[in-house]
Amino acid sequence: MRKLAVLFLTTLLVAGCGSSSDDAVTAPPTACSNDGQKQFVLDALYDWYLWNDQLPADLNIADYATPEELVFEVTTTYGPQDAMGDPVDRFSYVGSLVEDQQFFGEGQYEGFGFRWSIENDEVMRVIDVFASSPAGVAGFERGHAVFELNGRTVANIVATEGIEGLGTFFDNNDTVDFSIRRLDNSTFNALATKGIVTIIPIPQRRTIDIGPGVPPVGYMEFRTFVSTAHDGLGGDDFDDVFAEFIAAGVNDVIIDMRYNGGGLVATAELLGDYLGGFANGGLVFSNTEFNADRAAQYNSTDFFSRRGNSLDTVRLIVIASESTASASELVTNSLIPYADVWIVGDNTFGKPVGQVGIDFCTDRILRPTAFRTTNANGDGDYFDGLPVDCPVEDDFTIPIGADNDPNLVAAVSIAATGACPAPVVVGPQGRQAAEIKPQIRYPEQRGSAARQYAGAW
Repeated sequence: MRKLAVLFLTTLLVAGCGSSSDDAVTAPPTACSNDGQKQFVLDALYDWYLWNDQLPADLNIADYATPEELVFEVTTTYGPQDAMGDPVDRFSYVGSLVEDQQFFGEGQYEGFGFRWSIENDEVMRVIDVFASSPAGVAGFERGHAVFELNGRTVANIVATEGIEGLGTFFDNNDTVDFSIRRLDNSTFNALATKGIVTIIPIPQRRTIDIGPGVPPVGYMEFRTFVSTAHDGLGGDDFDDVFAEFIAAGVNDVIIDMRYNGGGLVATAELLGDYLGGFANGGLVFSNTEFNADRAAQYNSTDFFSRRGNSLDTVRLIVIASESTASASELVTNSLIPYADVWIVGDNTFGKPVGQVGIDFCTDRILRPTAFRTTNANGDGDYFDGLPVDCPVEDDFTIPIGADNDPNLVAAVSIAATGACPAPVVVGPQGRQAAEIKPQIRYPEQRGSAARQYAGAW
């Protein structure tokens, strides 16, 4: 496997969120025992955590069983809380360095190869399947409903263990017998075993005609911010996509990031260059701010750079959902001062912060939330998400990016008319009526890069 010579040469790595630095403030652990790891992680939180001024000075590693527990408990207990009393920081974690490198460098992880949500606490709805993955080979398709896992109903797992119980089940089972209901209500069983899954960051792109004498609109589905979006290994890269858009005379771009949980800030900055670098070269793309102890050395401003296939984007339409987060929101927010930006679908997740990566003990990496970002207008702190401009329900029974995909239909209508089309059936705030809308919940994604940034299982 190709080594990440650029991203992982140094002790401090900035990802999901980032660049790299040649010197880390936190001294490496003197021992890699459990206590040695816990002490290193605690010291690093005091050094790097964005809200380190809220951490008590007398935290004791003996109060926590593992480094993972320490990070979770410290950040959720002492980090900031929202208006409901829930922790704002749902992102800091300790994981495997090898898995981290594999995901950000190759777009790969070990798993089944699909994304899912829970519908009415009864079934696991398949919302996306990665090509050639174990799930794909087993016949999974978007819209399928998984109702049993190894003979135990999904409803029972959720009722007794919560939605977290499903994550625990997948962690503990490498081979699973899935009982699945197709869209026509027929059922089948699929036996799948975890394997190496490769996520193609740009699985589809095309230009769409919106009327005679009017430039077409460009459409790109973008799954996750990993380095293969730069070089096109295994699929298209940004340069391929924007070269096609320029050749077709595109002015307006639709980027489908409805399940894109983010990734590398370097990838976000590159996408920003392709979207806004033509007209805005040298202007501010984003600002990055660390805690008061790290600010003097690490605060920075990124500027647009004009590239060979940078587009003069007039209107940017982002298809989003509550799973659209981090680097996806960074790009969207950073283009707002320079283009007519629309968000179609739903409010985004709300992650205006990023993590650094600090490796330790050979194959461990700590990713604490360490910085916040703002756009050229100084706007950030969108912990409630970036607000939707054109609400559209995500129809899991229709392929992503199909001509009749409601989100794409609305986005194309905005490109053609400059207005959000009226919904057919509406409820409060213009949303689909509650009585015909299923309750959708997404799984907790803290714990690995693939889950946090791609919602991948």
